[in-house]
Amino acid sequence: MTLTEKQDSCGCGMDHSLPTEETEMLGEILVSMNDVSVRFDGQLTLDRISLKLHKGEVITLIGPNGAGKSTLLKTLLGTQRNHSGQVWRRDELSIGYVPQKLNIDPGFPMTVERFLSVPQRHPLKNRKAMLERVGALHCLQRPVQALSGGEFQRVLLARALLRKPDLMVLDEPVQGVDFHGQTALYNLITDLHEEYGFGVLMVSHDLHVVMASTNKVVCLNKHICCTGAPRQVSDDPEYRALFGGQMQDGLAVYHHRHNHSHH
Repeated sequence: MTLTEKQDSCGCGMDHSLPTEETEMLGEILVSMNDVSVRFDGQLTLDRISLKLHKGEVITLIGPNGAGKSTLLKTLLGTQRNHSGQVWRRDELSIGYVPQKLNIDPGFPMTVERFLSVPQRHPLKNRKAMLERVGALHCLQRPVQALSGGEFQRVLLARALLRKPDLMVLDEPVQGVDFHGQTALYNLITDLHEEYGFGVLMVSHDLHVVMASTNKVVCLNKHICCTGAPRQVSDDPEYRALFGGQMQDGLAVYHHRHNHSHH
């Protein structure tokens, strides 16, 4: 069931009519935005955004601070109201969400085992299985506040996987993780994507380095500036010299080009 009502008189809400043109070509469409704009205090935050994500597709969203990346995710998920255009989600779509930040009171005792059952309780064997799959089973009885950045991101991935998602939404999933840890996390996300077949919409804070399995990069600066496929860096001497031999296994470079100017 979709999260919001059918488009109302002010142009907000979701369009329940199924997009059809690309369905047969690229597979089932999971979510789409058509000419969507969002305003805060009269200021335009998203300007006429159109985007489709298909089953099994990986899209990485990049852009500078304040570009509207998190607003786009919230609008697509239905937690942010759009002021014009249509947002569509497949009926009964299951979404796994890894947020950019999750503030947990340091004085509130919560183990990883308990954290994985909030807000939805899951059998212990399922929680253990997902932690083992993401390489974090050793964290089961540890306080969430005691985890490293990389461990916490793996726990968040396990929590999202427990929902058996059709779509995984990742808001800067490697934030606060060192470079080699980022490579390992990107490789893990790629493996999970290939194993479970869910679509991926991921926000990256890095304008140049994205997950190598990305099908499409969308560059956002309140409007969609440009889109394109990332370029593999395994044979790029400049990036090999800069990042070392582990770079090519999980990451790729997106060459950012514009044929227009920003006003």
